[in-house]
Amino acid sequence: MSIRTVSTTPFSDQKPGTSGLRKRVSHFQQPNYVENFVQSLFDSLPGREGQTLVIGGDGRYFNDTVIQIVIRMAAANGFGKVMVGQGGILSTPAASHIIRHYKAFGGIVLSASHNPGGPDGDFGIKYNASNGGPAAEKITDAVYARSMEITQYKSVDTADIDLGQIGVHDVSGMSVEVIDPVADYVALMETLFDFDAIAAMFAAGFTMRFDAMHAVTGPYAKAIIEGRLGASQGTVVNGIPLPDFGGGHPDPNLVHAKDLYDLMMSPDAPDFGAASDGDGDRNLIIGKNRFVTPSDSLALLAANAHLAPGYSNGLAGIARSMPTSAAADRVAQRLGIALYETPTGWKFFGNLLDAGQVTICGEESAGTGSDHVREKDGLWAVLLWLNILASRKQGVDEIVREHWATYGRNYYSRHDYEEVDADDARALMTDLRTKLPGLLANGLDGRKVILADDFSYNDPVDGSTATGQGLRIGFDDGSRIVFRLSGTGTVGATLRVYIERFEPGDGTHDRDTQEALADLIALADAVAEIKARTGRDAPTVIT
Repeated sequence: MSIRTVSTTPFSDQKPGTSGLRKRVSHFQQPNYVENFVQSLFDSLPGREGQTLVIGGDGRYFNDTVIQIVIRMAAANGFGKVMVGQGGILSTPAASHIIRHYKAFGGIVLSASHNPGGPDGDFGIKYNASNGGPAAEKITDAVYARSMEITQYKSVDTADIDLGQIGVHDVSGMSVEVIDPVADYVALMETLFDFDAIAAMFAAGFTMRFDAMHAVTGPYAKAIIEGRLGASQGTVVNGIPLPDFGGGHPDPNLVHAKDLYDLMMSPDAPDFGAASDGDGDRNLIIGKNRFVTPSDSLALLAANAHLAPGYSNGLAGIARSMPTSAAADRVAQRLGIALYETPTGWKFFGNLLDAGQVTICGEESAGTGSDHVREKDGLWAVLLWLNILASRKQGVDEIVREHWATYGRNYYSRHDYEEVDADDARALMTDLRTKLPGLLANGLDGRKVILADDFSYNDPVDGSTATGQGLRIGFDDGSRIVFRLSGTGTVGATLRVYIERFEPGDGTHDRDTQEALADLIALADAVAEIKARTGRDAPTVIT
């Protein structure tokens, strides 16, 4: 094998965020930008020699080019084998499963998740460790440190391999296996859910619409929902992954999946509607005339998981990210199991899952999953909902209403201010942070404040601490406002404001969400001076 060593100079902006390194495609296309980051990653992974590396992505623009670069660099850096999804495709949860199932050393997932694709869109590179989950901060910190001092990278001179055909190739002595990206994932889902009961429900006339948003879950949903479960052809729409996601924005929310929402609110609605995002780790759940918020979905899935064979023995615990509503907390309390509140970012769930302390996890950003992999899993959530519907023989709206009558309802919404000037956003958070002690002492607009802090997390498994995870203002009636800067954007800063109000089980559960939260929304703007500081009259996206 002839290894080529190429001189390079560092880039100053290769610090991975909560979901790896994300930038515009054009940024990644700079000479040596990809190579520098990948070499910095490989240099930070001792023990990689002779090991297996999994590679795949969501099919977005530039994936195929980067996969070939990574394969050649993996060969030069001593890996013994690469497993890559056919066509370069692997959903993020499927990649996690492949890593775990085949006991790989780790994997590289090429995706910017729910961000837009195409030549003018976004791109991302994320490393997942041997447990199938996102790399711990000690690894991402090491990668960044290495990227600041790198002087060379290694590759081999070889032709591109054919990713379109399943088979085995040799790249300078390293084995490259192109695998079916769907088969192993389907087999895993069959161990968790009662496919026969779900298929019988479809056979009896149950109808569904699944919008794959021209993203990675199309092939998976076609194979399972239309194939194994027998739903009618056309149940899965926008099912072919495209480099630009068909010109759409592959984020399964009420703005970017509006066509699905409008259908589900119409007289012609099918029984169930769902969608997933760019890399397949997020989900949208809608019943006839009933949108289910991600926070409520987490609570409902946890409360009903025992109806699926894979969870019939109950849950070890539930974990939610701090900004996610407290709806799951009351489920955990009723079940007599632990509830963990973590920072945003699926990697914080990994230790809890590996230690067997939780079974189901979720985030308000439409991500839910379980201990079957170490990533959130959009299609898994859809299948668990289908299993619950088949078992309970009720519609989504009836199930949701019964849940609220039992546990109460958390009126909840997230307001996103996207592409805000980064300096303005940081100043807003800094100034708000200084106000917190006064709020705790004096209250806010006549309301008693019982919590005002900058959230920090002490990991109960490894003892590590994460600080600066979001500003919380909690009131004595269970209401809450949270402010946080997102780490998933690529331009400017995204200010996220989370607003929550609890209505007991015997209260009113049918109010419009924004109306029910109107006073808290006004308080959030006033205390943080959002309009004055950002120049925005309204959020970019409300979910």
